[in-house]
Amino acid sequence: MKKHGLKDLLVWQKANELAVFVCREVLPLLPPEEKYVLDQQLRRSVQSVPANIAEAYGRYTFQEGVRFSYIARGSLEETYSHLILDKDLEYISSEILAVCTEIYRETARLLNGYIEYLKQSKEGEKRNKIMDADFQEIYVSS
Repeated sequence: MKKHGLKDLLVWQKANELAVFVCREVLPLLPPEEKYVLDQQLRRSVQSVPANIAEAYGRYTFQEGVRFSYIARGSLEETYSHLILDKDLEYISSEILAVCTEIYRETARLLNGYIEYLKQSKEGEKRNKIMDADFQEIYVSS
């Protein structure tokens, strides 16, 4: 068994990559009139994806993990919808949307796999939860 932490979870890494890219490369391109509407909606939805994956990761029961993963998947789809709208309104280029789409697709693939893993693992069947004084670690078999 290999010890993993949240930052080692590939699905979280990809979701975080999308959030960082959107915050750095997309949001600055939105016009001032979108600052309190589309900008805030996109910011919240894209940041919600890795946050809900982290929430799922930190939960004790697989049902809670699956539920938060579903929320992350919904936020991922909402994010992609906002990005398509940004492109349709000509706020972002086709190239930027293409980069976002690539990261979005990989995140969706990994998230769907993570959901299936959680559904199949149930409480502790494929993962052992070890409580530490400061944090909880999950060991995932390779």
